Amino acid sequence: MGFFHRHRGSTPYLLLAPGLLFLGVFFLVPLGFLAYQSLQSGTIDFGYSFTWQFSNFSDAVSNYKPQFIRSFVYAGIATLIALVISYPVAYWIAFRGGRWKNLLLLGIVAPFFVTYLIRTLAWETILADHGLVVNTLRHLHLLGILGQNGRILQTSTAVVAGITYNFLPFMALPLYVSLEQIDARLIEAAEDLYASKFHAFLKVTLPLSLPGIVAGTLLTFIPAAGDFINAQLLGSPENHMIGNVIQSKFLELTDYPAAAAMSFILMFIIVLFVLLYARAVGTEQLTG
Repeated sequence: MGFFHRHRGSTPYLLLAPGLLFLGVFFLVPLGFLAYQSLQSGTIDFGYSFTWQFSNFSDAVSNYKPQFIRSFVYAGIATLIALVISYPVAYWIAFRGGRWKNLLLLGIVAPFFVTYLIRTLAWETILADHGLVVNTLRHLHLLGILGQNGRILQTSTAVVAGITYNFLPFMALPLYVSLEQIDARLIEAAEDLYASKFHAFLKVTLPLSLPGIVAGTLLTFIPAAGDFINAQLLGSPENHMIGNVIQSKFLELTDYPAAAAMSFILMFIIVLFVLLYARAVGTEQLTG
């Protein structure tokens, strides 16, 4: 304790040191190796050599442009659907949950008690060709719109549904935290000033919940863009995302330089999106 009293100015840095060390060893070092690998050329049989092979990046974009686009389209759609579903749920829990709040929140995070792979496999049963979902859509004459060839599995609808379900808690929890912190007296004051419940929501509740919306969209969109499990299990090769290509390059084709280059391109696009998003909504919305 005497050391900390004598070196008060260095105390914050000493407290940060373990975290910075962990970040450096397990993030920066692997990232540097990945960058080094992305500029290599060669094959697994004859070995790889560092040759400043920048064409790995241009080849990745030109050869797998549809997969890049599909990844961000699927992630964007899933994020919007998750927002539409999660906001009313989080709103009801925050303002109407009462003594059942903790139990309702447990219901949101309960899927995390089961591994990601098992949850996704369960959707194969839910969306089975003769299951309840498909039969219901068939009776409502919606199967031709949402499905393909009389089925939902192996379509983009199944992939987006799986992504939305798996990342829904990442949207719902930040929204709940943001809504739960709103002082109900502000809404009452708006209604006392003759604002309808709808206008009070638009002018008071929605703006105050923006930090939760921003956090939820980022926490949902970023991992969804790099996901490959849902497209692998619920989709067809026509629905594969860039994560599927990277996984195949690394583990099946052993084309490490191409896989590393695609990983860097994906990270760059995501970081660029986050920066533009933060600029558009304002950094204060990221911190609340």
